[in-house]
Amino acid sequence: MRRLPGWEMAVLRALDVALSAAALAVLALPMLVTAGVIRLTSRGPALFRQRRVGQDGKPFILYKFRTMREGCSDEPLRELIERELRGEDTSADGSFKLHGDQRVTAIGAWLRRTSLDELPQLLNVLGGDMALVGPRPCLEWEAAMFPPEYAARTAVKPGLTGLWQVSGRSRLSTLDMLRLDLEYLRCRSLPTDLRILARTLPSMLRGDGAR
Repeated sequence: MRRLPGWEMAVLRALDVALSAAALAVLALPMLVTAGVIRLTSRGPALFRQRRVGQDGKPFILYKFRTMREGCSDEPLRELIERELRGEDTSADGSFKLHGDQRVTAIGAWLRRTSLDELPQLLNVLGGDMALVGPRPCLEWEAAMFPPEYAARTAVKPGLTGLWQVSGRSRLSTLDMLRLDLEYLRCRSLPTDLRILARTLPSMLRGDGAR
């Protein structure tokens, strides 16, 4: 892993604070409208809170817009990731997302395709649990399943976006994601983060989507 000098880390944190605060200010009204639509179209809260693995393996509460019906089991996702980590090809129609996931609401499917469900994570970035760019913030049971050679991915803060997100996202498997996270750690720098941020909006517009 490439260690950043102190000045570069300070600049990256300043960018995290400035850009996330600006984005929250600009997007406040659209986010309120999105929250209202979620509440009107399905039962349950608009905001979804979930424990994720942060820097140095410390858990934190991640915020997202709710995209699934309440009370759904995550067993289908566990089974999918187990198969992927065994090296099985789980793709369907070029995507490694769960195919025809009945747990996802209609508005949730659209939010996932556009990655708008992740906008509340700007609060995590502003609060310091996440960075704008970094490895994907994984679930605790996912981290327990990952092969030990990928443990270094928790050495930095997880990111709202990252190399995996702009390299294909749903078209890539869990193992691809893990490899790209390590590649990011090897080339991590201020210019690298700026390039990933510049590629994020086009990736969202393409509708790569999230799992």
